[in-house]
This record gives sequence, structure tokens and C-alpha cells, in this order.
Amino acid sequence: MQAYTKLFLNRLRREGRLLTGTGLAGLFLSCALFCFAGTALAQESFPLDFTVIRLGEGPRTVLVVGGIQGDEPGGFSAATLLTTHYRMENGSVWVVPNLNFPSIIKRSRGLYGDMNRKFARLDATDPEFATVRRIQDLIDHPQVGLVLNLHDGSGYYRHTYEDKLRNPARWGQSVIIDQTELPGAFMGALEAEADKAANAANKALMQAGHRLHVHNTNTAAGDHEMERSLSYYAVLRGKAAFGLEASKEFPVELRAYYHLLMIESFLQQAGVDFSRAFALTPEGVRGALQDNLAVSFADNRVFLPLEDARPAINFLPLPRSGPAQAVPTKPIMAVLPCAQGGEGQFCVHYGNRMLTLIRPEWREVDSSLDAVPVNVDGQDKTVSFGQVLYVDESFQVRPLDGYRINAIGFDNGQPDEAGVELRLKDFMPRFSVDKQGKLFRVEVYRKQLFSGMFLVYFDNGRQNSPNRPRMARNADALPDRPGPESSLGF
Repeated sequence: MQAYTKLFLNRLRREGRLLTGTGLAGLFLSCALFCFAGTALAQESFPLDFTVIRLGEGPRTVLVVGGIQGDEPGGFSAATLLTTHYRMENGSVWVVPNLNFPSIIKRSRGLYGDMNRKFARLDATDPEFATVRRIQDLIDHPQVGLVLNLHDGSGYYRHTYEDKLRNPARWGQSVIIDQTELPGAFMGALEAEADKAANAANKALMQAGHRLHVHNTNTAAGDHEMERSLSYYAVLRGKAAFGLEASKEFPVELRAYYHLLMIESFLQQAGVDFSRAFALTPEGVRGALQDNLAVSFADNRVFLPLEDARPAINFLPLPRSGPAQAVPTKPIMAVLPCAQGGEGQFCVHYGNRMLTLIRPEWREVDSSLDAVPVNVDGQDKTVSFGQVLYVDESFQVRPLDGYRINAIGFDNGQPDEAGVELRLKDFMPRFSVDKQGKLFRVEVYRKQLFSGMFLVYFDNGRQNSPNRPRMARNADALPDRPGPESSLGF
């Protein structure tokens, strides 16, 4: 038995704290944008708030922003990896991985127009007014000295015209600056600092044609589009700011790879020391993006690993408040009422793709029990709710007075399945949580009240198998479909 499930429960709580067992500390700042309604939980709101995750400590902070445009997953994916797979050893980094979270979910450049064109003037009636003001306040924070705004741009920026994908009107594979220097500011030699980051990334190109260039927009000279951008807002406040652009011609893992090369260079230039929990290769990035996809409900009484989830999980026992209080393992994950389909269905989103659909069975929760005695492969163990129990051959839940056991996918005609020795062959595969047919729910009830559940995974002693539910198995490509672009593609 291994406790896979509590890895990020406290880390992503909605009260506003970030606590981890890896030494990362931080704070969530919420900015309510809008809510979904019209389902069986019409009275409940499902706000999609941008999140600020504070990593490390230091007198000066690097602010990294992803997701200002929802159809640019390379940027918000790279920002997410900073929050989940990096540790700041020396120095302070604040990360906003999901600034325009509603547009990320909808895979839209902007549900209410381009948010990156709202930083010069904005009417208070604009639906994103509060969001823009909050991120402006964060940029204005006296501790913030460097701002990195992550984007995916069209084609490949070149100083002179080469072809329709490689020319000055394209924005991909570039480091954007608004002017050559910002006198008196930390890292105020903007062009020189951008050159360093581009050159560092160019030492690790996957192909020669992916080369990055510095793009100076000379915004103050009359670039009215860029005058309204987040980066120029920061420059006007005396903060060094850079737009980092990976090409939309790439799959997401390659975009995020180039973003992280640039980000790591800027962190080093800013004096921030860090460690990383994966190999910085496109394959390493892909694995990190797809590992530990999970969601917890009801104070971790219900936990679902979702790396290999079936398209739908049916009759999941949940309190009616459960979906609105879901705790995901990544900041760009969300549980929301499904936009289409039957009433009371909930979709688990990861960025701009859907992992699974949940059809709940509404239950009142009994809090009198937190764990159950289980014999697994001949050994007695106590299994807490919200855990994955790894089974080689068989397991048996010991009888508990006043409680009954329901092993989903097994049916012997009895209301209580405690005391029954169960093997993989006893379960109907179509009831499994995973597509492999090896991960099953074991639910515990006190009369009609739901006490909690744990999961059993039959791995036949293959403890190092990549098929275990904590490992990524998704074969599909991450989302990289280009979305609508402005004429500038930025």
C-alpha cells in the first residue's frame, strides 16, 4: 500500500495557502472572473480564479505570467511546470500560470477580447476589469523586479523576410522587448539581457531552424498595439519585462521546452538558484506535464488518478458541495459543470483539454471513519480513504460493525462485500477507473451515508511498472491547435 493521494491536497487548497513537503512555500491570490451555473448545482458557483504561487524567498522577485491568452498552451504549460516541478534554492519567483483561466478552458484567445490589450486603458464595466487590476497590482509590488510574460506566437520571427512563416511579422521563437534599455532598473539593459536568454536557448535547439531572435518593438515610437500590453505596462512602472514566444508550429511539449530554456536563463541572470525534477528535454517536459494528474473531493475521502482515466466515471459518490470544492493537483486543472450533456455532469479539465467526465451520485457524508482494515496479499494493513492500494494477487476488507463495503465492479448479490477475498478476475473491467481495467473503487458506507473510498490497483508485483496509476500513460498529443490570432499574433 502506498499513499499516492495526499501529494498536493494541502498545496492547492482554496483557503489561500500553499504547503508542500518539498520545501516550496507560497500563497494563492484569487481573482474571481466568472462562474458556471445552470446544472443541478444552479445555486453553487464555480469561479475560475487566477492563481499566484510563490516559490522561494528573497528580497527581489521574478514574476512569471502564463495564460494571458487561452489558446497558447506552451506558455501556461511551462508556467505550470515551474509550480509543480521546480524548487527555488535561492531567490524568489512568483508564478501566475493561469491568468486568463476561463479562456484557457475554452481554448479561446480571449472570451472578452484580447486581455493583453487591456493594460493601458480599461473600462470598469469590462468583465476582465478586476483581473487586469489585480495583475497590475502584482506587477506594481515593490518586491517584483523582473516580469516574464509567456506566449505562443505564429511562425518564426526573423529580422528580414525569408518566407511566409519566417519574417518580421511573425512572433514565434523570439524574446520581445519594448525598448533597448530601461535606465535605473534591475536588469534594465533589456536588449543585452534578452540576447543572453536567446543565446542560452539557442545552444539547446532541437533543429537549427528553431533559432530564437530578439525582437525590439520600440513601443514608445508608436506601436499602439504594444502600448496596451502587460509587458509595456511593467516597463512604464520601471520594471524590466520580456515577452517570451515559442512557435505555434510546435507541439506543446516542444513549446514548453523552449519556454523553460529561456526562463531558466533569465532566472540565472536574476541570481535565482533552482533545481528541477525532470530532464529538460522535450520528452522530459512531456512526461512532467502528464504525470500526477489527479483530483480530490470531500476532504480527500474521494481521490481519482486521471493519467489513464476512462472517458466517464459513473455514480461517483459525492456530497453536493464536492464538485465546487474539488482540489486538483495542477493549477491549470478545474472541475466544472459540463457545457454540453445531461444535467449534473462534471468535466475535469486540464488546460484546454478534458480528462474525464464525472456523473455523481449525491450522498451525505459520514465523518466517523477515516480508514479501514484490509488484508492485502496475506498482510494486514490499515488503508486510509484517498489512497491507492497496490495488490499483487488479492485483497479482503475486514468486516466493520455498522459499515458496509461496496467494491465497484464486483457483485456477489450481497449488500456488504466485507470479508470477501477479491482478485482481478472478480471485477468487471468496464467498471474500472482506468482504461487498463486494473484500477477499481472500494467504497465504504454507514447505512446510507458515504464514509469514503480507496482505490485498488492490481499490478501483479510489478512495482516499477510504468503502468501504475501514478505514471503518465496518455498517448495522445497535448493540445497545440493554433487559435485565432490578432494581426500581430501576440
